[in-house]
Amino acid sequence: MTQAVDHIVISGMAVEAPGGVETLPEFWSALAESRELIGPFPRNREWPIEQLLALHRAEGWSRVADAGGFLAGATEFDPMFFGITPREAVSMDPQQRVALRVAWRALENAGINPGALDGADVGCFMGASINEYGPIAGAVTEYTGYRVTGSALGAIAGRISHSLGLIGPSLTTDTACASSLTALHLAANAVRGGECDWALAGGVCVMGSPAAFFEFSKNNALAVDGHCRSYGADATGTLWGEGAGVVIVEHESRARELGHRIYGRLLASRVNHNGKGAPIAVPSTSAQQRLIEKTLSAAGIRAEDIGLIEGHGTGTPVGDPLELTALANAYGAPDRATPGPRLGSVKSNMGHAQAASGMLGLIKVLLSGANGQIPPSLYADNPTTEVDWDATSLRLAAKLEPWEPVDGVRYGAVSSFGVAGTNAHAILAMPVLEDINA
Repeated sequence: MTQAVDHIVISGMAVEAPGGVETLPEFWSALAESRELIGPFPRNREWPIEQLLALHRAEGWSRVADAGGFLAGATEFDPMFFGITPREAVSMDPQQRVALRVAWRALENAGINPGALDGADVGCFMGASINEYGPIAGAVTEYTGYRVTGSALGAIAGRISHSLGLIGPSLTTDTACASSLTALHLAANAVRGGECDWALAGGVCVMGSPAAFFEFSKNNALAVDGHCRSYGADATGTLWGEGAGVVIVEHESRARELGHRIYGRLLASRVNHNGKGAPIAVPSTSAQQRLIEKTLSAAGIRAEDIGLIEGHGTGTPVGDPLELTALANAYGAPDRATPGPRLGSVKSNMGHAQAASGMLGLIKVLLSGANGQIPPSLYADNPTTEVDWDATSLRLAAKLEPWEPVDGVRYGAVSSFGVAGTNAHAILAMPVLEDINA
């Protein structure tokens, strides 16, 4: 007799996104209503904005628009709530502060009391990338003594574990823009392998400096019009954003026993690398396709079962066509028995949240499953002509439409690709709520 699989499920989640979005209903409303959560550069971070906006006047630099997906509450934090002194809080990378409060909300969303976890065998896996917040550590300042824990990437996950008293594995992973999906992959494996009873997994991005805008202006890879036109014909480059997302990962049996709401099952996740060949920052169609096929095989479902794909979709004229080719080859068979999958990217709404982007996309898919609808991807009405759309069943999600289940289950996929060559892919199953939470 075959033993039933005890799936890894996601039973709680929380987000913080541009435009003042701090709750799941607010996030879903923004997606369903096709709202763009883009705003001007923050004027309270001491950034050299005049210099940024004038970069295009120098030869070899592209225009920097006064735009991005910035967190309205990035400078707000209640340190005493988390047992942190105000002096130490000022020295903390804002990514630690945002990650702490979003993790707290994810626990509450799952019905877990965050204040009752001291000594719990719970893991914490966070994706994050470099930040330039605050003065350098190699100088004497009023913040000296707190700079090590304040700026260390490992302290993002470590701060959550320390504040809550979690004693399971705790690590921050940096695979650039694939970081948060990589963190989810590691968390799921840790729970499956018995390294911890359950885990938090997520990603965070708060820009401590405008370094990314300088870099991509020099590389002529920024959206000159201040919009992230994922997979669009008018795309000129990406637009940087910020955000955070955290989910609760546990065995389905545990979630059911404790009465947690189950948003979906993580059927499979995989991570790979492009290997040698093109320059390190250039995406690889073949590596992405291999990864998708390997993830599908591990999930044990057919490519034609997938109804929604949350792609990477940075809006770069180089990256988007390469990704679309891989997705079309893996998911877009023109003779598939079911309607072709809808494709979109949350980056079109809020810019590229870098290390957090994959988790925000994953939460978008889970909310789509819970609502039974596929939200539109902005700028989908004018898709890139670099792909032969007539030769694939893949279609951009251009409007809010029903998401029909396959045998009572909605299947979705999420992709993330890092600038250092790491690729991550995850496949989710969302039985209709009355079934999965029966």
